[in-house]
Amino acid sequence: MAAEALDLHRAIHHLPKVDLHRHLEGSLRLTTLAEVVREQGLDLPADPDLLRARVQFQPGDPRTHVNFLAKFDVLRRFYLSENIIRRIAREVVEDAAADKVRYLELRFTPAALARAKGFPFAEVIRWVLESSSEAAAESGLAVRYILSVNRHEPIELAKQVAQLAVDYAGHGVVGLDLAGNEADFAADPFRSIFAGARQAGLGLTVHAGEWDGPPSVKHAIETMQAVRIGHGVRVLEDRETALMARDRGVIFEVCPTSNLQTGVVESYQRHPLPHMIQAGLQVTVNTDDPGISDIRLSDEYAAIGGHMGLSLETIKGLIMAGVQAAFLPKWEKTRLEREFQDLIPGIH
Repeated sequence: MAAEALDLHRAIHHLPKVDLHRHLEGSLRLTTLAEVVREQGLDLPADPDLLRARVQFQPGDPRTHVNFLAKFDVLRRFYLSENIIRRIAREVVEDAAADKVRYLELRFTPAALARAKGFPFAEVIRWVLESSSEAAAESGLAVRYILSVNRHEPIELAKQVAQLAVDYAGHGVVGLDLAGNEADFAADPFRSIFAGARQAGLGLTVHAGEWDGPPSVKHAIETMQAVRIGHGVRVLEDRETALMARDRGVIFEVCPTSNLQTGVVESYQRHPLPHMIQAGLQVTVNTDDPGISDIRLSDEYAAIGGHMGLSLETIKGLIMAGVQAAFLPKWEKTRLEREFQDLIPGIH
């Protein structure tokens, strides 16, 4: 690594950061997974170096969403006990804190965590919230939660999760997310569920404009009433949609490395993030699935600095954009903004 790039990476690492788009199920430690393989006798390699290819994106892997999502199919075999789920929830917070993340909105899919053993959704949610909250208190990190449902799963399941999101709103749950493959599964069947969650005060975020084009972004904004878009990096392909997103102040949760690994973009250098900023769109930078991508949030910022030519001052501005986009009450967001202003040189 060149000296200039190394200096940038060091500077970024020491900055306080915000991650608004991090999936618990995509954030597992490889060493923990290897231990679970041995302890549970799973039909998977117990050697971390051999297991890596099954659960992490590799340099020679096809850059497709099919390959990327296949990692989750393997990871869903690991959620075999309360202790395992509590452990991974604790570790994802510890790992974020080690990278100087001070505010984390951790999203997770109760159905994914519950499936292997048929755990009740409410129990799985409680385990994640309790364990990660304890780790957050110990690490000096603030954590909130977004419950996620997948487009390809039954509507009745989504209704259950949405109701639980409302029920747990007093325990740190701040939002509801629609995830999954938007290229093959429409968001519209979930419209009424998300409308009810919005009326109950939850923040809405929808994966769109990643594997599908601008129409999915437009639908997420106009029909689903999403105030944040997961990824959304193809929005600039349609000027009308981009202008609507800009005028409405919609927030884009951009995850550069994930976009590269799923084949949405060809390279960091050709990522649309700088053009999104130039177009006046509200942009944040996040990790998506740091365990699968084998990255930290600091790496994402180093990539946009080193490969996209964005300055350290721009990176500081993107961090503050993450603070301002948090699903928090105004008073709490104001307090967080003041905290970050005190910690980041040159921010006022």
